[in-house]
Amino acid sequence: MRRRGWIRSALAGVAAVTLLAGCSSQEDNADNATRDPATPAAAPSAAAAPTGQVSPSAPISLLLDEPATGVLAAVVDSGATLQLIDKGVTRPVALPGKAAALSLGKPGEILVAVPGKILRVDAASGAVTAITVDGDVHSAASRADGSLVVGLANGKVLLLDADGTVRHTISGLSSADVVDAADGAVVVLDRRQTAVVQLDLASNKLGLSLRAGDGATNMIGDHFGRRIVTDTAGGELLVYTADPLVLHQRFPVGSSPYALAYDQRSETVWVTLTGSNEVVGYDLSTGIPVEVGRYPTVRQPNAVTIDSRTGEMFVGSATGDGLQRIGADQRKRGQ
Repeated sequence: MRRRGWIRSALAGVAAVTLLAGCSSQEDNADNATRDPATPAAAPSAAAAPTGQVSPSAPISLLLDEPATGVLAAVVDSGATLQLIDKGVTRPVALPGKAAALSLGKPGEILVAVPGKILRVDAASGAVTAITVDGDVHSAASRADGSLVVGLANGKVLLLDADGTVRHTISGLSSADVVDAADGAVVVLDRRQTAVVQLDLASNKLGLSLRAGDGATNMIGDHFGRRIVTDTAGGELLVYTADPLVLHQRFPVGSSPYALAYDQRSETVWVTLTGSNEVVGYDLSTGIPVEVGRYPTVRQPNAVTIDSRTGEMFVGSATGDGLQRIGADQRKRGQ
């Protein structure tokens, strides 16, 4: 990956770490400055026909492609049902509570965060194994050794063994809404503080913390170890690295950026804009994100994912306007 143009923004990120790190290891979150979590803008009526093909679907809140099987996971019915879609066949899996997040477990497995549980779902068969958790689970991430990192609505982060045994509890955040455990570093997005925080795993406490725009909502990691964040309230895309936690890029991208997906085949991050019913791709290899594609979507595109084997992109409408598929070849023709 090219690193040109990162030095100036990296120095700004270091300065921000210095300002915020002093309060990042606190055990009590009562004094945290918080805001109501940002939400995607209510989308207008579609101004253009969506690119690609659109299949009928109930409103979709979450999407995730499982790379080992190629199964597409979609959360519908206001979070109550997980649909496993494979070669045109849909297998519904009833959930014991509203799904807050989807993430990858071991190969062939999808983790579903629901209140009081982490569900391990076999993508091929739909079989479910539940791990009981004391709290409202907002997020979960699998680590290389099979252990789990779990974020709760009250701001606690749990480090669990693979069997669900709690190894450590880290307090101090206001909400632990997204966790990412790429490259051995664990980074947490706190929507109520609109901040990203790296965990100090050596001491089992909060580590360095950085402000994430005006109202951050989602975060993904890529294979370069970057953490990419949508600042939905501020209309920006933010790019961080960990060890140490540094903000490298900050760039305006449009009206209400929300869902994120990374295409490793083309090294492109895709972000949905709910304020304009679009999905936009950016090359992050230089100091400023470079737009490489922009396509009209289904209305209210609150979910997006990429099939890493084929490069196909899937966009889900939260208003019931369908599941959109944009082929990799279609995106190439549009660039």
